[in-house]
Amino acid sequence: MEQSAQQAQRLDHLASPPTPASPSPSPFASFGAPGFGGPMPPAQPEPRPIMELEGEAYEDELDALSDWVDDYLLPIYGAEVTTASPWCLQWQEHDDVVGWLHALWLAYQQHRDPEAGLAGMFVWHRDFLTHAVAAIRTPGGPLSACMTSPDRPAHRILPGPPPSARTEKAKAEESSNPTELSEPTS
Repeated sequence: MEQSAQQAQRLDHLASPPTPASPSPSPFASFGAPGFGGPMPPAQPEPRPIMELEGEAYEDELDALSDWVDDYLLPIYGAEVTTASPWCLQWQEHDDVVGWLHALWLAYQQHRDPEAGLAGMFVWHRDFLTHAVAAIRTPGGPLSACMTSPDRPAHRILPGPPPSARTEKAKAEESSNPTELSEPTS
């Protein structure tokens, strides 16, 4: 009977909330789990695709991207320029290439972070680098009209597809029915 009373007392003690004077730390606090006594992680700024930026924000991001491309990406991964793998010294003027390289750079930043683990850079190589470089430097890709030999630097932006018939029809209707706001006459 005495043992049962002691067990009941222990169970009551374990089931009761901790006293404010001596709060016991959560067993999950060392894992940094939010809601389990660990610290809340700092809010990360939401990355935005470069093509959504405008003005000075776009220019600043393009400058940082250019530094990464020129100082890191090209010296390591910028294989020889050939007809099968063209490049453009003015790649910043090709919007689609800027978009691809910016996405690649954001993925690089994420995967080189220690939280990505030991395989982070492998994942970046496998899932991002190989695919992005293949899309940018393919013979029929966005740089196909540019430099295909270092001895013949060239730069030409190929025209994109025309607007859809629906867009053209809406523009035609808009121009035939101008809705200008006129000032009321008295």
